[in-house]
Amino acid sequence: MAQKLSIDVWSDIACPWCYIGKRRLEAALDRVGRDTVELRWHSFELDPTAPRESMGSHLELISKKYGASPADAQSMLDRVAGAAKGEGLDFHFDSSQPSNTFDAHRLLHFANEHGKQDALKERLFHAYFSEGARMGDKETLVRLATEVGLDAAAARAVVESEAHALDVRRDQEEAREIGIRGVPFFVFGGRLAVSGAESADVLEKALREASSMKPAVFEEGATCGPDGC
Repeated sequence: MAQKLSIDVWSDIACPWCYIGKRRLEAALDRVGRDTVELRWHSFELDPTAPRESMGSHLELISKKYGASPADAQSMLDRVAGAAKGEGLDFHFDSSQPSNTFDAHRLLHFANEHGKQDALKERLFHAYFSEGARMGDKETLVRLATEVGLDAAAARAVVESEAHALDVRRDQEEAREIGIRGVPFFVFGGRLAVSGAESADVLEKALREASSMKPAVFEEGATCGPDGC
């Protein structure tokens, strides 16, 4: 059996371009065959200092971060929501609740041990951007974990402890060593990187290039970083 190509992706649940990038990656994988790759999600926090409680609306945060008027901030959000819609995603920035995502990342490492990491990643993204779920709420995280088939008691034990905290910090340290400044950030086969939510065509090309061990250079796509999206 041929060895599977590794795909390592750094992203944050609170990053809209990360969800868009996930959809574009999936479209690329549909073309090359999902059974030919091994996908691994890695932790990246856009705002490690964010509280577990809601930080206010996206509109308020964008206005404050960029010193933008409410109208200009809304235009920024509309642009991102439009890109999401083009990938079949339905973003509701008016009801989403920005908050700390550290516990969600810990839970994703737990899910990886049980073969449910990608399923939980999808569920967390959808809950955050489409359902207004707060990622800093432990009860919400336990509920979402059980919805993808994880054991409720085990998930609760994770979020109520420091389990997998070191795994999250190792991911973040590796991101710093690689020089990742924004997410999503894709590494194909450990040798070819794509920064940003590039198109499915670009990601497909990266997959094929990495599989054949050919070097490639790609332009950076849209990302989210600590300074904004």
